[in-house]
Amino acid sequence: MQQHSQDRVLAVDLDGTLLRSDMLLESFLALLKQSFWSCLLLPFWLLAGKARLKREIASRVTIDAASLPYCKTVLEFLKQEKAQGRRIVLATATTEMLAQPIADHLGLFDEVLASDEANLSSETKRATLVERYGEQGFDYIGNSSDDLAVWRSAATAYTCNISDGLKRKIQAGEAVVETRLKTAVSLRIYLRQLRIKQWVKNFLIFVPLLASHQADNAALLASGVLAFVLYGLCSSSVYLINDLMDLADDRQHRVKRFRPLASGDLGIGRALLLLPLCLLLSFGTAVALLPIGFAISLGVYFLLSLLYTFYLKQQLLVDVLTLAGLYTMRVICGAFLFALQLTFWLLAFSMFIFLSLALIKRYAELHSSREAGRTEKSPGRAYYPGDLEMIAALGAASGYLSVLILALYIHSEHIIALYRHPEILWLACPILLFWVGRMWMLAHRGEVHEDPVLFAVADRVSLISGFCFAVVFWLATGAVW
Repeated sequence: MQQHSQDRVLAVDLDGTLLRSDMLLESFLALLKQSFWSCLLLPFWLLAGKARLKREIASRVTIDAASLPYCKTVLEFLKQEKAQGRRIVLATATTEMLAQPIADHLGLFDEVLASDEANLSSETKRATLVERYGEQGFDYIGNSSDDLAVWRSAATAYTCNISDGLKRKIQAGEAVVETRLKTAVSLRIYLRQLRIKQWVKNFLIFVPLLASHQADNAALLASGVLAFVLYGLCSSSVYLINDLMDLADDRQHRVKRFRPLASGDLGIGRALLLLPLCLLLSFGTAVALLPIGFAISLGVYFLLSLLYTFYLKQQLLVDVLTLAGLYTMRVICGAFLFALQLTFWLLAFSMFIFLSLALIKRYAELHSSREAGRTEKSPGRAYYPGDLEMIAALGAASGYLSVLILALYIHSEHIIALYRHPEILWLACPILLFWVGRMWMLAHRGEVHEDPVLFAVADRVSLISGFCFAVVFWLATGAVW
């Protein structure tokens, strides 16, 4: 980036330029979470103008300026210019109630020009800057087509993260603030946001098929593969909603702050477009091609996930019970998909083992907080680091109850119709006891840093345990003798 005259004011835009986000969308999401019923007033505020809309939303929300995703390159350039004595102005269409705290936090700006009675963008922003500093009396950093009018009156047009088409339209200057960022978001970022690796949980759809010994049915397997993808799209839409609602909390988390939305790698606007696309593909295809029971159960999963995102995740113990229920819903969806009857044993086993896993997830989060020396409640959760011991007791007990359910199932009369050598199934109990105990031991040592399911599928010992568990059930069918 070239240095220009220190006599001219350097004006910088906020949304998409200094900030890798949009404050109107940020404040809207905060309103949705902090004051949901106020969203019903949005159409009435908009009728009074965009500036009024921004002002009304901002007056009802709290946004932490320190945790917002700033563009490091632009920020460093502003610091360099400030160090040389240059006068810097924040010129943004964001309402003053949100822009001023950002300016105060950064401590770089001599003046803040923001939306108050009028929406300060495009021609309105140009006229304001020209009135204060004169034609060609300022340099300007922007990023969108709304900034074209401002660039025409600027002595030097700095651009940030713009398309090649917009770059050709700029009439003044040629300097580029940031060359490393591109307008297009890479496929890798989209895949990270959709959390494709989380789709591994959707293999639970196939559990009823395996339990009924029909895994060799090609037609059912084909339906299962399609359902797996559709369930993945639905769960990805849930992750999108969850990340949009948890932006503030995620930005204060040592790991979650690197997620695409929290870090600004993926814009909120793009996420809001991706969300309905995932839902349309998921539910539209499910209704058209798969049994209606599957589509209904998928809808129940989605609604329960929404309830979890907006309310239940903040409730003591209800959150982990809901997580266990969401895991179990995948098994239930599989039963509807393959038109198979769910047994008491499968549902009971699923509930206890998944409750144990959900508690491991909470335990791992709290363990990290305790290691960091925190004593306060986790953001957006109902637990304190001091709750670790109780969570461990509940989780281990739940895990071992699932082993008890398995043992009772092996001893039941129902088993004779499915297995020629049911006595072999007793070998599954010590395998499961070992795995549950080991997972909790590793969590206690602080070695489980993420979702326990994702940890397990990447853990060699867990994979070997799972393989041995499956082999025991296969041998019990009498397939080899």
